[in-house]
Amino acid sequence: MNELQNETAQAGIDDDEISLLDLLQTVAENLRLLILGPLLVGLTALGVSFAIPPTFTAKTSFLPPQQQNSAAATMLSSLGALGALGGLAGAAAGIKNPADQYVAFMKSNQLLDALIDKFDLMNRYEAEYRTNARKTLEGNSRIASGKDGIITVEVDDTDPQIAADMANAYVTQLEALMSRLAVTEAQQRRQFFESQLETTKQKLTEAEIALSQTGVSSDVLKSAPATAIAGVAELQAQVTAQEVRLGAMRGYLAETAPEFKQALTALASLRAQLAKQSQGVRPSTPRADGSSGGARDDYIARYRDFKYQETLFELFARQLEMAKLDESREGAAIQVIDAATAPELKSKPKKALIAVLATLATGFLLLLWVFVRQALKNAAQDAESAQKLAGIRAAFRRALGMA
Repeated sequence: MNELQNETAQAGIDDDEISLLDLLQTVAENLRLLILGPLLVGLTALGVSFAIPPTFTAKTSFLPPQQQNSAAATMLSSLGALGALGGLAGAAAGIKNPADQYVAFMKSNQLLDALIDKFDLMNRYEAEYRTNARKTLEGNSRIASGKDGIITVEVDDTDPQIAADMANAYVTQLEALMSRLAVTEAQQRRQFFESQLETTKQKLTEAEIALSQTGVSSDVLKSAPATAIAGVAELQAQVTAQEVRLGAMRGYLAETAPEFKQALTALASLRAQLAKQSQGVRPSTPRADGSSGGARDDYIARYRDFKYQETLFELFARQLEMAKLDESREGAAIQVIDAATAPELKSKPKKALIAVLATLATGFLLLLWVFVRQALKNAAQDAESAQKLAGIRAAFRRALGMA
């Protein structure tokens, strides 16, 4: 039994040796084809590569505007009345990775269209539609941000000067786009407080006009001191500011967040103080002579509304100044590290690499073809294999409708 197993194993080894020898014989018989064929294709590819127009790559790198912590807003958050607005800085912030955001800006259709129009890329790329020109421009451009925060822009073109100009134009168009958008945290706060200040200014003017139209002399305030009215108005302004802050926080915080709960508690405390102080200013009662204090009450109501709008205007004005200060500290200008210059050497095509790859690919395909051809030749010599091959050929003819 053991002898029979040994003979079978030895026969398998002999078959493997024969198969290997057959492969070597096939390679030897087709050696000229396997050598001359790849060389010929490689030389042809090398010759064709000389006819391909050279491509030049221009590169520029820059540092985008850096986000900074709002020191001014942090300082303001500790100032009583302004503390209600101090948290608004966080409402506008939502930028996790500024570099990635600027990369997205540079890939936007608005910026790409500006480059297409500036360099007449519709004609240069022979594009029928603007969409095709955008795709070609995106294919010729590579924009990436590194871990150090530096953004690099590489642009390919057959003209080295055009490639450099387009790379630099990416930065120029990004600056133009940023001038129209509120990108940084300080810019967003500045834009928000500008709109709030404009609205409050209009309301303050209306309250001032209404107060001047009461026609009541200043002695009506003897029964209700102006300081008390101003205090109520300031508290009202603080309540409004805190409500604005809560409305902004709902956009980026859950109601179960500790910061949100703390803001709710502060709002409840301000409302309680307002309710307590408002009790000191009661509607007037008829006088002993039967006359009414309606004129005085109208004056007091309008004066309180005026002080409320005035206090709110001061709060928003101070926050706007702080936002502008933070914006100037951030330095919104892009800092170019290396401006693109016309490259002296081409980047593509790489002739040697093309020739080597063409040679290796042709050699592999020819070797595979030689082995398949030899296998079919050997199969044709066997009756059973020949019958199978005939069936395969017939199936192909039927599938192609040639039967």
